[in-house]
Amino acid sequence: MNIINTTDALAALCAEAAHEPYVTLDTEFLRERTYYSKLCLVQMALPGKGNDRAWLIDPLADGMSLAPLYELMRNPYVVKVFHAARQDLEIFFVEGGVIPQPLFDTQIASMVCGFGEQAGYETLVRRIARASLDKTSRFTDWAQRPLTEAQQRYALADVTHLRVIYEHLKAEIEKNGRVHWVAEELEVLMSPETYVTRPEDAWQRIKTRGNGGRFMAAVKELARFREDYAQSRNVPRSRVYKDDALLELASTKPDSIEALGRSRLLLREARRGDIAEGILAAIRAAQAMKPEDIPRPVEDADQLQVNPALADLLRVMLKARADASGVAQKLISSTSELDAIAAGRRDLPSLKGWRAELFGNDALRLCKGELALAAKGKRVVTVDLPTS
Repeated sequence: MNIINTTDALAALCAEAAHEPYVTLDTEFLRERTYYSKLCLVQMALPGKGNDRAWLIDPLADGMSLAPLYELMRNPYVVKVFHAARQDLEIFFVEGGVIPQPLFDTQIASMVCGFGEQAGYETLVRRIARASLDKTSRFTDWAQRPLTEAQQRYALADVTHLRVIYEHLKAEIEKNGRVHWVAEELEVLMSPETYVTRPEDAWQRIKTRGNGGRFMAAVKELARFREDYAQSRNVPRSRVYKDDALLELASTKPDSIEALGRSRLLLREARRGDIAEGILAAIRAAQAMKPEDIPRPVEDADQLQVNPALADLLRVMLKARADASGVAQKLISSTSELDAIAAGRRDLPSLKGWRAELFGNDALRLCKGELALAAKGKRVVTVDLPTS
């Protein structure tokens, strides 16, 4: 099989790829023991059939530099095709400071082409490429060398079938006039902010059991310390302390090493040394936080003044529009967003861009009493109501 393990060979491949309309890409990585993903393999294929124009790029080879690959990522004339690109792009951003452009994500494209919510690669291979995948190597150690024949076959399949899938989905979205829909979805993936995790914002990922002022202050400071510690030492957050331990600490607010020792959920390693000192410092900072700096949890559905009848109508309309368009419901709007619309909120993704065209604009008209829903055979349709 084609394995690239020198910088010169990679440069030659990327020079060839620069003359192609697109390349398909995937990565294999490990993250169980680190904060940042460890890149173990890059797969790339050029337009064609079979494995003749597909390669495995070994970033772990001695003296290997991925600079030619990153240069290809910046080439504005070659589309970089991924499936479910979020983690791959994070790796390239962290490792090489680059986000591939232009970009095409077949998972996003499949969701606007009638393949359901977050269609897996295996599903698209079966339904579009009319092939099957050997999944036996999915959970192998990609850092081991040499790679087995089974690993190599599995890895190459991630980019060879992707060519057929890309060409099919590209034609579909162009035929249906949905190119700008996919482009809007890709904006998030192409934003550097998507891949930057700031310790001071880490508290927003914590699902809290309460929202008292000093409790939330402690959650913020404990999450900030954990994120900073994990990033600086490249260890998983859970190796510092898990969310349940963080919430326990935010509730009990220990003020000494002895008090830390009484925690039920804190790992033994976190009850001493740098982590213990960091926890105590975070608690002190939370106690001293000014009231205006204390975070407020995002308002949830239980706190919103939701009109339940209107929320039910919005759900019916969403299903009708999703069925008629072949677009996954969750891609158009979430249940929580429907509740928020029924409660009067208007700063929501489902009311902007292509979602507004497909659903949001009429959802607002329904809320205003300008539209009604009616059954027409097996379909639900909207009916304009007379205005006074």
